[in-house]
Amino acid sequence: MKVCAVIPAGGQGTRMGGAVPKQFQALRGKPILHYTLQTLQESGLIDSLVLVVPERELENTCSDWLGHPPVVKQVVAGGEKRQDSVFNGFQALPADTDIVLVHDGVRPFLSRKMIQETIHVAEQYGAAITAIPVNDTIKRVDGSGKVQSTVDREGLWRVQTPQVFRHDLLRSAFRKAQRDSFYGTDEGSLIEYLGREVRIVDGSEWNIKITGPEDLVLGESIVMKLFPEV
Repeated sequence: MKVCAVIPAGGQGTRMGGAVPKQFQALRGKPILHYTLQTLQESGLIDSLVLVVPERELENTCSDWLGHPPVVKQVVAGGEKRQDSVFNGFQALPADTDIVLVHDGVRPFLSRKMIQETIHVAEQYGAAITAIPVNDTIKRVDGSGKVQSTVDREGLWRVQTPQVFRHDLLRSAFRKAQRDSFYGTDEGSLIEYLGREVRIVDGSEWNIKITGPEDLVLGESIVMKLFPEV
């Protein structure tokens, strides 16, 4: 079974501010992307990885990251939206790929356990996504800021990545989405739109997506815990 990864790192990072895209900003002296790729490399579960970056960063990223770590086999330009970027990476996967893992480049604290479990469940059922239960009280609010109701949080989950799929299933989902001009918020929603089931695998509160300055502060603390050698 050949498992390949698509790592979208094509966001512009407008919430982060500054001229450097967020995926290349540093946590304790190393780019955020370094920790993501290191964990995928060291898991020993990924045969090949396609890194998807902003087109303007393509040349520099190829120079800096292609083959570093060795699992990074290709670097391709992203598209207008996240779904377009993941599809560009999907198209660049080896023809004999069986299982596709998609993971946000700016979620640097995934674990080998998450990788292994999502691959296992996707192999069985076709689609597996990491998520954590919603523990906070959820309110439905109108455009003026007025609370309309309290939402029952039973059965609600906050979705993360990695998300893992059988290659043929994800290909079918992309094809249907393109035919219907449908854009989902994640790859799991494309599978749902196709009418197929998606299974949940436990994520982690540490598996944060770094999108703003406050996340960098939290990320610094997590790096010290998970990567004490840095």
